[in-house]
Amino acid sequence: MNDDIQPGDSAEHEYDHGALGDAEYAEFMELAAEEGFDIEDVEGAIEAAGHGPLPVLAVVGRPNVGKSTLVNRIIGRREAVVEDKPGVTRDRVTYEAEWAGRRFKVVDTGGWEQDVLGIDASVAAQAEYAIEAADAVVFVVDAKVGATDTDEAVVRLLRKAGKPVVLCANKVDGPSGEADAAYLWNLGLGEPHPVSALHGRGTGDMLDAVLEALPEAPEQTFGAGAIGGPRRIALIGRPNVGKSSLLNKVAGEERVVVNELAGTTRDPVDEMIELGGKTWKFVDTAGIRKRVHLQQGADYYASLRTAAAVEKAEVAVVLIDAADSISVQDQRIVTMAVEAGRALVLAYNKWDTLDEERRYYLEREIETELGQVAWAPRVNVSARTGRHMEKLVPAIETALAGWETRVPTGRLNAFLGELVSAHPHPVRGGKQPRILFGTQAGTKPPRFVLFASGFIEAGYRRFIERRLREEFGFEGTPIHISVRVREKRGAKKK
Repeated sequence: MNDDIQPGDSAEHEYDHGALGDAEYAEFMELAAEEGFDIEDVEGAIEAAGHGPLPVLAVVGRPNVGKSTLVNRIIGRREAVVEDKPGVTRDRVTYEAEWAGRRFKVVDTGGWEQDVLGIDASVAAQAEYAIEAADAVVFVVDAKVGATDTDEAVVRLLRKAGKPVVLCANKVDGPSGEADAAYLWNLGLGEPHPVSALHGRGTGDMLDAVLEALPEAPEQTFGAGAIGGPRRIALIGRPNVGKSSLLNKVAGEERVVVNELAGTTRDPVDEMIELGGKTWKFVDTAGIRKRVHLQQGADYYASLRTAAAVEKAEVAVVLIDAADSISVQDQRIVTMAVEAGRALVLAYNKWDTLDEERRYYLEREIETELGQVAWAPRVNVSARTGRHMEKLVPAIETALAGWETRVPTGRLNAFLGELVSAHPHPVRGGKQPRILFGTQAGTKPPRFVLFASGFIEAGYRRFIERRLREEFGFEGTPIHISVRVREKRGAKKK
């Protein structure tokens, strides 16, 4: 998991040290100055890499009001699927965005087709899942149509949730449409922001309001931040993989009821469970099953609910049906946990039902389909019989330990120096870029910022990540590596 940090207008910001102590920070900045880096750029890089969890913005509203178009406008690229009919947003629902130098996550709740539960129920269910994980909400209303009964239902939901709300009056393509937007004051959510998500009109002012509504950093009530508080685990996986059965088995009683109707279990219930001599808080993501005529909707609900649970958790336990082939949906759920930066454990359910042939092919599938998360602890379990449940807690503890691991800057740079000497970056265009030095700017997950003399290729970054894992462990956690390239003007200072 890598990215390049772009220089910004850093002079206006107050910088923290990320995970660095004062003495380590001062020593590091002296090293950066000696290597010819602009100090403000280095400070900005450390701050960006050490940001910790990002605040979450949910975009909600009834189908076909332009939510996915607005999400694409916010993130600055066309990733959310857009089509002029409800029902096209399916799999990925969380994206990372930046506005005015601040980063945040966007949860897209694009509408899908009306099902037998009724459109009001489907919109309410979507909104509830998204609001559960959000720090603030953008409520999108079609200004041309005005407020509908469904919009009023979402308003009641938003008031009940008590989260900050920015009202977006979409499809205002010119001054004549602003009068329509003004009618939305009647919703009682404050000022309607007239926007054309399609053309970009008014989105800047709306995003300024979003930044005022979002906290600088989301409140963390788990882990070390809550004295004596239990660690939070999201038990996730595709529908019918056995999440409810596993949760009931580890609880030792019937805690979770699975309803046949997809989307009817709307409030995820956090279960306090004693396991391995400790109390854990399991974020409930069970309660969704497919029905043939609701299959697409159920899959969408599963994605949205999974995203909400992962945002609330510290570690994601991904349950995979070992009796079935590893599916694209399994891979997407694993990717969702990795991109969210959570510790990861892979639990293969129904292990007791496998014959030798299936076990052989499963091992091959794991190598090919999940090779990118070979660092995640693995447990083979049976939710039905309770087989190997005692291995779940050690795997979770291992993943959390990796997630919180911090490498001192001095030790990291000694490692980088040896690595670059033994395995230099390939020469490209007559030049050989070098990793000059680096630091770990944050944990949960481990986030590194490396400073280089030139562009570092993706393959070499993956090589660095692999060697970091070999040297320092980091079992069960994604690693984020950012690279800052020394600009020419900085190089002249030497």
